[in-house]
Amino acid sequence: MDLLEHYHAHPPQNDHFVLRKTMLPAEGDMNLYGARGSGKTALILDYLHQQDEKTLYLDLEDPNLILNTLDTLPLQTYIEEYAIEALILDHYEEGMLTSFPTVTRLIILSRLPLQDKRFTSLQLFPLDYEEFLAFEPAGSGSIAFNHFLKSGTLPEMAKHIKNNTLFMKQFFQQQFSPNEQSLILILARYNTQPMTIHQIYSFTKEYFKISKDFVYTAMKQFQKEGLVYFIDNHIKRSGKKMLLYDFAFAKYLTANQPFGTQFDSMIALTLIKHNIAFQTLGPHGYLTQDFELIIPSAFESEEYFWVKAQKKFSLFKKYGIKKITVVTIANTYHFNIEKLHFEALPFNEWSISHNEE
Repeated sequence: MDLLEHYHAHPPQNDHFVLRKTMLPAEGDMNLYGARGSGKTALILDYLHQQDEKTLYLDLEDPNLILNTLDTLPLQTYIEEYAIEALILDHYEEGMLTSFPTVTRLIILSRLPLQDKRFTSLQLFPLDYEEFLAFEPAGSGSIAFNHFLKSGTLPEMAKHIKNNTLFMKQFFQQQFSPNEQSLILILARYNTQPMTIHQIYSFTKEYFKISKDFVYTAMKQFQKEGLVYFIDNHIKRSGKKMLLYDFAFAKYLTANQPFGTQFDSMIALTLIKHNIAFQTLGPHGYLTQDFELIIPSAFESEEYFWVKAQKKFSLFKKYGIKKITVVTIANTYHFNIEKLHFEALPFNEWSISHNEE
């Protein structure tokens, strides 16, 4: 039992944890899942730090478990001998174990949600803007927002502002297989555009030798993991808008990506993280289930947007829009056209004030 004793006596430490909104319940079997880089391990190591010797943490990506697989280790015997009450299995993949050990509490960390109904599922997203601010040293709001644009929403990235390019390179190379890297490059290139899986495969095979089966399977897995999203179009069924899970990562992979694409992505990802159901209204913005239309408009002035709103007013009436929120970089204004209210807010205010559902 030497290896299990080593893990038990030397649990890993995380000296730079920043509190997240997501909190683990005090009891019950849990499956904490989410996309790679979202901070699952950091969250669980903070939880582990608060536990006693009756908790055992095992990282299934530890190189020592390559030759000594978990199936061959006397885990259940160790649990009973040392009165382990809580077992944490990190980096678990479906099917790694034919059955789970018997323990009072079992916590599984995985990229994809487990199908076992015994677990309460809890998804961890990358940082929203309010969480990002907790990583920031004291400073002005504009400085923090500029850091956010540069760093994105991956927690480790928020700690490495000065070395963001190097970190992004390491993350890309270490977290994705060669075939996944090929696919991710294409997804980044077409980020925020209406796409189908067939189109993604067609674009990918133009540049890389890659099988259709791999692309279709990988895209299914990416969606389950939360690496990529397809947003329904309220106006028509075809052409769902495709989004990568981090705007700065997409920007790193496509240096010529315009700022408007980045800003658009920031807004959609904020809605996703706040559990707000929405669709696209064609190219006109994001429509919530309460018929609030959220329009990315980074730099447009009130006068320019008023003229634009007049031209589209019949469209807004056609689709029953009840309120329009314009998300900007710094502009603030409001006006009415007939009974329809328009309000513009800077992103840093809108993203924090927008209620979660």
